[in-house]
This record gives sequence, C-alpha cells and structure tokens, in this order.
Amino acid sequence: MNWRRKYKISHRTTYTYFEPVSVCHNLLRLAPRDTLTQVCRHVAVKISPEPDTMREYEDFFGNKVIYFSIEKEHARLTVDVQSEVEIFDGLRGGNGAPSPMASAPEEVRQYVFETPMTGWNEEIEAYARVSFQPGRSLVDAAGDLMRRIYTDFEFTPGFTTVATPVVVVMRERKGVCQDYAHLAIACVRSMGFPARYVSGYIETVPPEGVEKLIGADASHAWFSVYDPAMGWMDFDPTNNMIAGEQHITIGWGRDYADIAPMKGIILSSGSHGLRVSVDVKRVS
Repeated sequence: MNWRRKYKISHRTTYTYFEPVSVCHNLLRLAPRDTLTQVCRHVAVKISPEPDTMREYEDFFGNKVIYFSIEKEHARLTVDVQSEVEIFDGLRGGNGAPSPMASAPEEVRQYVFETPMTGWNEEIEAYARVSFQPGRSLVDAAGDLMRRIYTDFEFTPGFTTVATPVVVVMRERKGVCQDYAHLAIACVRSMGFPARYVSGYIETVPPEGVEKLIGADASHAWFSVYDPAMGWMDFDPTNNMIAGEQHITIGWGRDYADIAPMKGIILSSGSHGLRVSVDVKRVS
C-alpha cells in the first residue's frame, strides 16, 4: 500500500543552571536529514539567550549539525527546534538504497567494529547466535533478534543512563530504546556484520477516543543492518517493528555518541537541571 505522511515536530530542550554560566559551546543534531523515503521540508531553530556565534555543517556521517556559542552570562538555556518532514512509501533504510553494495565498502566497514557503547562479551555473543543461524538471511536474523529483545527485555525508564554499559543491560534485561539499539548493534557486530545506530522520532498514537498529549512523544532510537542485496534496513526492537511511516530519522552513527541530540561544554562552577519536551504531530 502506498502512503505519504507529513509531520511537524517540536523539540524543546531547557537547561537550568544553579550557578551562572559565562560561556557555552554546543552542538545540535536535531534537524532531520533527507533520505530516499524522507524529506525535511523546513527547520527553524530558536535559541535563548541569542547565540553570539552560530553555523551549520554536515558531520562525517552526513548528519546535519548546528554549532552555537553563547559568550555572556546566563542562568538558563532554551533550544527550540521546529521541523516539517514528509515520509514516503519505500524500504526504510538509512540511505534507502536497495542496490547491492550501494554504500562504499569503506563506509560500511566502520560499522562492524565495537565501540565503547557497543562492546560485547560472551553472553551477548551467545544471545546473538540464537538468531544468526547458518543458512538464515541477514534480514531474517535481524528481525528475529528484534523480536527477541522486545520479548526478553523489560522497558524500564530511569534504570540506565547514557553511560550504562550494554553488558549491564544484557545481564539485567532492562533498559530503554537507546539500550535496545546498542544491544542489537552489539549482537549484530559480534556476528561480524555491520550495524548502525539511528536516532529520530516515532509518532505515538493514543487509544481511540483519547486526545493525544502535547509533549507525550520523545526522542527515539533503533538499529539498522546492512544487507548487500537490499542496502540498509531499519529495525525497531522497542516496538517490535520494521521502521515505517511513523518513524522520522534525524541521523545515524556508530552509536549514541555520534548522534547525541545536544552536547557541549560550559564554563560554570555549578550543576544543572535538564528538561526535554517533544511533540510529533501528523498534519496530513
């Protein structure tokens, strides 16, 4: 069935500092990138206080990056990103390319090696081997791995942080979408196949008759595997589904660190509070 959907995404990040910040430098990766099944029609970024320096560029992976610095004292930082995205029918992959070896071998090879966030041990390798049986296609194996993670692991917000090793997630069988993606990537790579981390959003549909809550959506993450015959294919183990018309891609990398929504450095002597609000609204 053919489909085409348009979405408006509002993503607000607010930092509240308990001691004044005199200087900050930040990188934003919150502008959805274009693929063969997705077009970003518009992005508007509003930052308060107003940056002294701001520029845009593409990183090594082709993701859209916004750099900004604020060089005046402030106790609060708010970043609002408004995006309009159109999603088309088609195979959902990182580059949407179905032809054999659509990506250069060198580009694919970097997604085979472990990273600090996707390191595996014997337990993870044994878990992966159940899905990656001899004679089974890579896509079938990845789909089976996705279903097993969805079934075997408990979605538990607050149990992990970005610093929690994937081996802990494997042992405790708990985590969130970021952990599920890292675990799946570790499994796939332990079998010698390329896999990458995809960051984005997913439209959440409330029960019939219940009004959708503003800010009820959140940043999402899933994993992608490279099949020489089909290109990159995206799998969402949090929801046990192949990424489709409800998935909006921001970008991808080897793990979360490559595509973190916002990161930077500040000059301050105090700690801070963080609040993130996301709303994904279908407009057609």
